[in-house]
Amino acid sequence: MPACAARPRYGLCFSLMNALSLVVAVMTAFICVGYEREITTAAESIALPPATPLPSDTAQVTATIRLLEEKVKQNPDDFIAYTKLAGYYLQRQRETGSNEYLSLAGRAARASLAIVPPEQNYSGLAVLAQTEYALHDFAVARAQALQLTNLASTKSVGLQLLSDALVELGEYDSAQRVLDRMQSLGEKTTSTQSRLGKYALLRGRPQKAMHYLSEALVLALEQTPPSREMVAWCRWQLGETAFTVGDYATAEQHYRDALVTFPGYWRASAALARVRAARGDRTEAIAQYEQVVRVLPDLTFVAALGDLYYLAGREEQAVAQYTLVEQIARLSTLSGTLYNRQLALFYADHDRKPEEAYANAMKEYVVRKDIYGADAVAWTALKFNKIAEAKHAIKEALRLGTRDARILYHAGMIAAATGEHMLARQYLTQALTLSPEFDPLQASIARKALAAQK
Repeated sequence: MPACAARPRYGLCFSLMNALSLVVAVMTAFICVGYEREITTAAESIALPPATPLPSDTAQVTATIRLLEEKVKQNPDDFIAYTKLAGYYLQRQRETGSNEYLSLAGRAARASLAIVPPEQNYSGLAVLAQTEYALHDFAVARAQALQLTNLASTKSVGLQLLSDALVELGEYDSAQRVLDRMQSLGEKTTSTQSRLGKYALLRGRPQKAMHYLSEALVLALEQTPPSREMVAWCRWQLGETAFTVGDYATAEQHYRDALVTFPGYWRASAALARVRAARGDRTEAIAQYEQVVRVLPDLTFVAALGDLYYLAGREEQAVAQYTLVEQIARLSTLSGTLYNRQLALFYADHDRKPEEAYANAMKEYVVRKDIYGADAVAWTALKFNKIAEAKHAIKEALRLGTRDARILYHAGMIAAATGEHMLARQYLTQALTLSPEFDPLQASIARKALAAQK
């Protein structure tokens, strides 16, 4: 008979359970106070300049692209023109979010390298590595970045690309060593500080992340002239970090600042919709998402709009958006690399096609073993009733101590499925305390699951 079932020991077991629950509650409260303290300290450490509009160079860049396209038609051996063309295509992709520019950039970069090989064409190889990274072909990007560092070990571009690829592949210790090399080069740059910020956030250190990203923003503004896309990106990243720890008011301010800098900036526009939903303004969130997806029907944004329609009781419109999600993934020629994980998570979140969701997540995780890949495997495995695999994968997802409410929520749901109710309460409480509205649909499910863990 289990010890707690024996009558003489009932009081002791009850006391122990209460004590353990108290310990969990105290630890959770301590951790969450730490979150708030870290963000407050980080915000106070660097005074950020107020947001101001920065001039657009879109007309100039568009004209330059047309000029370069004509130039390579007239002179197909002009490898420098091809390299510059690829770089401008990548700039337009960052500014618009349109993945059509990635195909164009890849073709231009390969044309440059076909004329002059990498050994004499460092810039051509660098822009191709950036393209492969943007296409989510991180293993190829890593190989090309290693080649760049071998060609010029002290050039920061190769190290930046290498650290990016290693992080996405889940090779975090190697990424840390590369970041250390970047820092050893001396001068702080926007590129270096922003990467340090991303890595700090992965390691569960939002205070450091905010500090590094604030430095990156200041450095970006000091450029002559400053890039409005880079400045807006830095402000958006600061917003993402604040959102991660549930500071929705600060997150919204950063998103709005990004939009002051770069009106219509797609990342900030979608993030603003998400934070308005988190702050309880579903009507404005829907209107904002509708505006975003009209311009950029990204899979993630379309799915988020569908969820808000569903929660608003507009089920027919929700179904239409969910159908569009699958159409986007199926019709996109880039879906094999760009949308694999997003589609897997969409299916799992909405209890659709569990076998396909799990297969998609596993297919990507074979070559990309980052914590978010492990989380996708864990979540889809749970929905496909592979509980043991889900339990193993979620441990991998949690291994860095990343403060991510979605991962903690998944961990809680997996613990609940295995009957580990105290652990489930711990993870679900941490998720909802850290970021109570981390997702309009899933946060509601998390609250119901937590209430059921008696």
